[in-house]
Amino acid sequence: MALVKSDGTVVSESVEHADTFLKKLAGVMFRKSLEGALIFDMGHRAYDGIHMLFVRVPIDVVFLDPEKTVIDLKTCLRPWTGSAFPRSRFRYAIELPAGTVEKTAIKTGDRLQW
Repeated sequence: MALVKSDGTVVSESVEHADTFLKKLAGVMFRKSLEGALIFDMGHRAYDGIHMLFVRVPIDVVFLDPEKTVIDLKTCLRPWTGSAFPRSRFRYAIELPAGTVEKTAIKTGDRLQW
């Protein structure tokens, strides 16, 4: 399964789902690398953001609404520092290797599918 923009651009060939409480809690914490996309489905529109505590690699984060439309982007979040909160409520958050958003030209309003 791949992560693809509506224009056909492949964002990531590899997709992993954080589909349990523990996977959502851990995210990419303690990993030495992130090779593909890690998708969080919050199950409803959430106000939550993401934190970088115990995250060892820089990442990009894409926030989407229930229709999988990009509503906000956070790029090149640095390991161990801070957090990121989208401008509005979201259903999906996708963590990607840093630089992926720029490389694949993801922007607000794009639709993603997996």
